[in-house]
Amino acid sequence: MGGPRAMSAFVEIARTGCASIGRHPIRSAVTIAAVLSVLVPYLVGMGLVEGIRQEALVAIGSADGPDAIALPDLYVAGSRFGRRVPIRLAAAEDIARFEGVIRVIPRIVGRVTLGKKDVEAVLVGLPQEELAEAITGATIGKVIEGQLPRTEPGGAPQLVLGSALAEELGQQIGGVIPPILRSSRGEKTPRIVGIFRTDSSMWQSRVVLTTFETAAELFDQPGLATDLLVHCRAGQPAEVSARIVREVRGVGDETGIGCEVILRSDLESLLPVGLGHRAGVFNLVFVVAFAVAILAILVISGFGLAERRRTIGILKATGWQTDQVLLRGLVEHLLLGLIGATASILLAFVWLKWFNGFWIAGVFVSGLETSPGIPVPFVLAPVPVLLAVLIACMLVTVGSVFSTWRTAVTSPAEAMR
Repeated sequence: MGGPRAMSAFVEIARTGCASIGRHPIRSAVTIAAVLSVLVPYLVGMGLVEGIRQEALVAIGSADGPDAIALPDLYVAGSRFGRRVPIRLAAAEDIARFEGVIRVIPRIVGRVTLGKKDVEAVLVGLPQEELAEAITGATIGKVIEGQLPRTEPGGAPQLVLGSALAEELGQQIGGVIPPILRSSRGEKTPRIVGIFRTDSSMWQSRVVLTTFETAAELFDQPGLATDLLVHCRAGQPAEVSARIVREVRGVGDETGIGCEVILRSDLESLLPVGLGHRAGVFNLVFVVAFAVAILAILVISGFGLAERRRTIGILKATGWQTDQVLLRGLVEHLLLGLIGATASILLAFVWLKWFNGFWIAGVFVSGLETSPGIPVPFVLAPVPVLLAVLIACMLVTVGSVFSTWRTAVTSPAEAMR
């Protein structure tokens, strides 16, 4: 009989602890608000870090997916005085003859300003046949509204704009923009033939896509590429990389230019550095906020302290033991922590999903406005969520149980003064 009676007494004590939350609504609301002020920014920040990390992994092909095999294994650029410089297209022919190389794709990447407001963007040029292969007719509608850019001799440059750029410039498919750069071949007015869909990758929102030939003409840099994208057979990238560094030098009529090679695995190792730095700073701020929140809840627990002392005095006068009073307070505080954690998770999801990371997204992604014009990636991973629940319970318990214990160990007459 002792077991059922003990369980019944435990349930009754827990029930009174739950009822205590409703009897002190102001104190409970202020305690939950203190938990929200700490956990919501933490969950939002960690959700953004994980979402950006996963999308970046997909972009460099280290995440599982059908498109991973289509991404290059090596990124080759020129090197002079230890700095990256453009590389001549003749190097692509030399590298393509190396054993283990499948194909070599030249690419141009450069900064441009668009429109009357001089909006900054990144222009990317790839060979027309590579664009057609990368974005086939079956998938073009999922990525681009309109069509892929083509190179037409004597025709206007054809561009595909990122969704954020198109919105900022007020452009639609078929529109034209002022000449981007002055070329020795004369100025030409670019024409918009496509726009990246708003639900595509965030990296495409401020990108201008065109053909390699058009990009070379716009920058007036014939025969040069920003880098070469090298696709290798399985197990060959490291060997091919070493051979490129060793043999591809002094390309064309330029001397003193070597090659800088970055493996895709190197990008994977470099990726966490930037995000890890910002996440570390964010965690440091969170630790400080956590310490302050404990002190705040210690102060908050003083609200209604006289009423709490009287309640505990009455409980002890009616036969409650100190451990029972502490158990009642512990249940109350744990329930407040669970309520605060649940509300924090819901508010973080609303902030990221419905408000699209308003303001805070710009802390983690340079160039994003206060109100991002693109869907911001986020992932509320299980570990931060579970950690938030534990932190909320610990925060409220540590901040409130001391005042309960201090009152519970006194005599009923002393507690009811």
